[in-house]
Amino acid sequence: MPRPSSSDTRYLEQNHGKWRVTIAVPRDLQSKLGTRLKRPLQTDSLAIANQLKWQVIGELKAEIEAARRGPGGATKADVLTREALAMAAQRARAQTHEEIDTLDYAVRERSEAILGRPIAVEQLPGHDAEPVYDPEKEAAAAQFQALAMGEATPIAHHHRQFVEQAGNKSRTRGDDERAIRFLASWCESKRVTPTLEAITRREAVRFMDDLPTLTPEPLSPVTLKKYLNRLSRYWQWLELRGHVQNDVWARLQLPKPKIKPQEERAFTDDEVGRLLKGDAPQKLHDLMRIGALTGARLDAIVDLKVKDCAAGLFTFKPQKKEAKERAVPIHPALYEIVARRIEGKAPEDDVFPEWPAPKKEGSQRERSFKASNQFTDYRRTVGVDHVVPGQRRSLVNFHSFRRWFITKAEQADQPESIIAAVVGHKRKGMTLGRYSAGPLIAQARRCVEAVTLPTEKVDSSKPS
Repeated sequence: MPRPSSSDTRYLEQNHGKWRVTIAVPRDLQSKLGTRLKRPLQTDSLAIANQLKWQVIGELKAEIEAARRGPGGATKADVLTREALAMAAQRARAQTHEEIDTLDYAVRERSEAILGRPIAVEQLPGHDAEPVYDPEKEAAAAQFQALAMGEATPIAHHHRQFVEQAGNKSRTRGDDERAIRFLASWCESKRVTPTLEAITRREAVRFMDDLPTLTPEPLSPVTLKKYLNRLSRYWQWLELRGHVQNDVWARLQLPKPKIKPQEERAFTDDEVGRLLKGDAPQKLHDLMRIGALTGARLDAIVDLKVKDCAAGLFTFKPQKKEAKERAVPIHPALYEIVARRIEGKAPEDDVFPEWPAPKKEGSQRERSFKASNQFTDYRRTVGVDHVVPGQRRSLVNFHSFRRWFITKAEQADQPESIIAAVVGHKRKGMTLGRYSAGPLIAQARRCVEAVTLPTEKVDSSKPS
């Protein structure tokens, strides 16, 4: 068998005549670990260094992963997995049979080292004596060899790259990560090897059937279907890059519920009145009124800055499928609120500093997360709720202000196309949807001012 090449210096550098392993640290972790991780091999022989380096590469990559994870670090299994995947990646890049043979030799040597010495000898009649190994070490060695030879790939191995390239919003990224966690948990409970190669169509169907039982609380069929869809998108991405043969999740459908879930609805006038008269903190009263008189989504309101409240207009950031920011005239009933909240502040200051953006780096929560929870608690205290058996979410929530605004504008005989433009919905038809530049501000203002709160008198003096 060929020995490791005497000219292969990948992952290696010389320091004072001896070889050491060196690995680049991802940019986002360089403040913790420095730009490169290095570890001496205590040998001046390149051939020996090539035999020793793979274990060290695995350990250093596990150290990088542990820094990314935070407290808890990496287990011994993580270290071996990293080492094996490093070898598999190198093997995939090999360009000659000699390079492949060299790496295969290194894989077998490392597998034998993991396996260790026999713990016993088994003698069967008519057969030679067979060594018996520790079952855990034997399994670890077999898994290491399968990973390193490219015969097995952990299901989440490419997932981070998939999520980053998809460029989805934080909520969808959260769905992607939960879907993978559910699949990994299911593999562990069903003793299915958690590799891409092991997830066949048959296993995908089994997972689909078991998915409703994997969550702590029952989830709606719509939510469960969302996780299957995210797995399917991941597999499609893998198929395009040659990591899997096909999308095993394609066309999988959970059984439809016998009872069609009721759709969420607008607040009634009575419910809006109770919400606006209730004993809520000022920040919630301001938030509710802006929501009711703009039809804006909660996160867009909470994210407003002082500069977004100029010239009698709110400028809301784009959300959902909106292509650009959206200007909405400020309703006269909101003049006092806006004037009070922007007084003495700089253009970049927050209109709602009570709900700052998440401090945790990489947090997937929207800025409005806490505001939504506080509104929900308050809404329930004034008896505004609509819970249907079998459905997790109430049929009314902060978004019901948006539905209420649209309802009131429609009842005030405002054109559908103008209402759609004000709330950021796609306008219907080719003429309005593709060729129109949108309504004039005066038209949008008439639409906004056609809606009035059921408990408020309007002060028509404009803000300065």
